[in-house]
Amino acid sequence: MAIVVFVLVALLVLAVLVTGNWYVWRRLFRDTTRGPGAVRRAGAVLIAGGWALTFGAFAVSRSGAPFWLQQVLAWPGYLWLALSLYLLLAVLAGELVRPVLRRVLQRRDRAAGATAVPADQPAKPEAISVGKGAGPVRDTGTDAGPDAGPGAGPDGGEAPAVPEVPAPAAGPSRRLFVSRVVGGAAAAAAVGTVGYGTYGVLRGPRVKRVTVPLAKLPRAAHGYRIAVVSDIHLGPVLGRGFAQKVVDTINSTQPDLIAVVGDLVDGDVKDLGPAAAPLAQLRARHGSFFVTGNHEYFSGAGQWVEEVRRLGLTPLENARRELPYFDLAGVNDVAGEDEGQGPDYQRALGDRDRERACVLMAHQPVQIHDAVDHGVDLQLSGHTHGGQLWPASLLAAAANPTLAGLERYGDTQLYVSRGAGAWGPPTRVGAPSDVTVIELASREA
Repeated sequence: MAIVVFVLVALLVLAVLVTGNWYVWRRLFRDTTRGPGAVRRAGAVLIAGGWALTFGAFAVSRSGAPFWLQQVLAWPGYLWLALSLYLLLAVLAGELVRPVLRRVLQRRDRAAGATAVPADQPAKPEAISVGKGAGPVRDTGTDAGPDAGPGAGPDGGEAPAVPEVPAPAAGPSRRLFVSRVVGGAAAAAAVGTVGYGTYGVLRGPRVKRVTVPLAKLPRAAHGYRIAVVSDIHLGPVLGRGFAQKVVDTINSTQPDLIAVVGDLVDGDVKDLGPAAAPLAQLRARHGSFFVTGNHEYFSGAGQWVEEVRRLGLTPLENARRELPYFDLAGVNDVAGEDEGQGPDYQRALGDRDRERACVLMAHQPVQIHDAVDHGVDLQLSGHTHGGQLWPASLLAAAANPTLAGLERYGDTQLYVSRGAGAWGPPTRVGAPSDVTVIELASREA
C-alpha cells in the first residue's frame, strides 16, 4: 500500500512539474514569437536543461560523487530551482495584467481610428479656371488627345513611370505585443528577485538584537548576550569564505556566549573540513556551544561532533552546563532518533535545580512542547529559515509552531532564528538571514 501511495504522489508531482514548465515555456517563448523557430527551441532547451542540472545537483550530493562535481552542478542547478519558481509566479501574476493591457490598447486604437480619415473615402474633385468667362473644367488626370494610346503623355509620347510606394511593414498583432510585454516583465521580475535574494545570502547575515526577560535570571546577569546562529549550511555552494563572514559577524557583537543551533553543514568532514575551519576563531567569554540539526544526521553527525569539538566548540549531546547565572542545556535533533541518538530531555534536564533559569538549545521549534514539560525558560531554535523562499514560508509556518522570532508557550519562551545561510538555492526571498544577539533581562534590574 505504501508503495502505491508513493507512486501516486510521485506521478502527481511529475504531472504538476511538467504542466507548470509547459505553461512557463508557452507564455515566455511560444506566445512571444510568430511561429516555430530558434527562440522556441532555445526556450525548451533552457527549461529542460535547467531541470536536468537541478536533479543532477541533488543526485550527486546524495551519491558520494566527487566534491568538485557537486560544486560544478550545485550553483546552476540550485539557482534554476529558485528561478523556475519565480518565473512561474511571475507569469501567473501576468495573467492579471494581460487583459488590462489588452483593453488599454483597444481603447487607444479606437481613439486613433476615430480621428483618422477613412482610407476608401474619395477625394473631392478640384475645379480649375482656363480663362475669363470659362466655366469650371473637371481634371481628368491627362492632357492627351483622342489619339493618345495607353501610357501616352500630354504630347502623345510615353508617359513617365510612376514609382510604386511600398506598403508599410506589418507590426506585431495586439495579442503578440501584449504577450511580449507581459513575458518580458515576468522574466525580468523573476531574474531580479532571485538575483537580489542571492546577493542577500552571499553578503552574509545581518545582526538582529532581541531582549528576552527571564523571571529567574539574577540581577548580575542583566544584559547577558547570547549570539544565536543556526542553519549555516556549509556545502558545495556556501564555503569557507561564507563561514568567515558568519564568524566575523558573530565576533563583532562581542557576545558572552555563542549558541550554534544545528544544520552547520551539508556534507562530509573530508570535503567541508576546510570550509568549517574559521569556526575555530569564534570568541565568547563563556565559550561556544553546538547542537546537532537534522542535516548533521544526513552528513554523519558523529564525525561533525568530533570536528566541532576539535575546532573549540562544546557539543551538547543531551547534556547540560551550569554557567554562573543559568543552566545551558542542549538536546540532539529529532532526526537522530533513527540512529538511536534522538533527544533525551530527562538526561539533559531531569536532575537540574529548577530555581535556576534554564536556556535550552534545540534545533527544531517543534521541540518546544518537551521544553515546556521540563520547565525550560527559553528555547533557542532554527530549522525553519523563516521560510527562505516566499511563498514556501506559508508551508513552513504550517509545519512549525513558530516560523521566526520570539513567542511564549506557557512559562517557556521560544526564539527561532531565520538562520545565517540557505539550503538548496543560495537565495532568500522575504526571509533575510541573521545572527541574533539575545540580550537576557533580569526582572530584578
